[in-house]
Amino acid sequence: MTSGSAGQTPASSADAPWPVRTLSFKIGEWIHRLGQVWVEGQLTQINARPGTRTAFLTLRDPAADMSISVTCDPNLLRRSPVPLTDGTRVVVCGRPNFYSGRGTLSLRITEIRPVGIGELLARIERLRGLLAAEGLFDARRQRPLPFLPHTVGLISGRASAAQRDVVAVAEQRWTAVRFEIRDTPVQGPTAVPAIITALEALDADPRVQVIIIARGGGSVEDLLPFSDETLLRAVSACSTPVVSAIGHEPDSPLLDLVADLRAATPTDAAKRVVPDVTAELAAIASLRERSAHALRNWVHREQRVLDGLLARPVLARPLSMIDSRQERVDAALVDIRRSVRHLVTVEEHRNSQLTSRLATLGPAQTLARGYAVVQRTDIDQPHAVASVDELPADAPVRIRVADGSVYATIREGDHP
Repeated sequence: MTSGSAGQTPASSADAPWPVRTLSFKIGEWIHRLGQVWVEGQLTQINARPGTRTAFLTLRDPAADMSISVTCDPNLLRRSPVPLTDGTRVVVCGRPNFYSGRGTLSLRITEIRPVGIGELLARIERLRGLLAAEGLFDARRQRPLPFLPHTVGLISGRASAAQRDVVAVAEQRWTAVRFEIRDTPVQGPTAVPAIITALEALDADPRVQVIIIARGGGSVEDLLPFSDETLLRAVSACSTPVVSAIGHEPDSPLLDLVADLRAATPTDAAKRVVPDVTAELAAIASLRERSAHALRNWVHREQRVLDGLLARPVLARPLSMIDSRQERVDAALVDIRRSVRHLVTVEEHRNSQLTSRLATLGPAQTLARGYAVVQRTDIDQPHAVASVDELPADAPVRIRVADGSVYATIREGDHP
């Protein structure tokens, strides 16, 4: 490696590129500057062969698909107060090393501390408070399950008892139910990424109407993936309803709080998601029978009301009321006729009297007694003359007597 005037490697360029060894050395220098670091993760692939001076492990991030190679003294593993197995959550202290010959990175650790149950539970409680403050546990976010889903998504361990229980119970309740099963690890460092991948695939499938995440019971460490923040947020982001069926009744991972429905066991999940067709058909038959019985009772009740109305005299014999009043109508007609005849008789008698009086007092009777009516005919409106002053000489007049009338002219000597 050539040193510059300031003791540094010249910058690379297309005309003066670095050799691979230079790049490897510079990367090693940068990594060496980190010094000792504390790192948390899950142990996998523990390889500590007897007689060897170095143990090889892999430290995996439980929330992401990332890992780093770890080396240590085998005695460090043997001195651990608890057995270190795949999936054990630990905190390690070490120095990252870059092996320039192979271009690989590893972590040489000098201390390893298993994360205790108490600390794991405390972290879960802190995460519970954080997600609750964000509203991920709000019951209003929970979506109702479909009554009869034609396809159920199932995430569980391959050939696990939880998977068999869910499928067997669901098919007993409804033989036509269909499953989209995704086999994933349900514990250990690879569980969370695999479950999230399966969850996203089922959520994107338009046939899947509900998703069940099922696993049998286990220790706190075994169930730790189902309290992982990344998985919880993925479940919260799903558009398909999710059912949590993790462990047994006492087990309570945080997934139970984020899911749309918490089932006590995988068997309970199958019963909650898939209805019992036999029971539903029996319920329908019972409802039909009850409806028919209620309808028949209503018809009988209305028939009795109708019969009661028809039994009333006014409807049973509608003409009886007319018949019972026929005599009164006939008597009223007789009275009316009698009254009319009496009125006519009275009026006829009165008319006869008035006619007689009129005949006696009328002008014809007066003329018959020798009187005459004199009228002038030379005026526009002839009228009976009441005085001789109205009869000048030569005035033409009409003289009416009982049996006729004559015309005459007034002479001068006729005046008195």
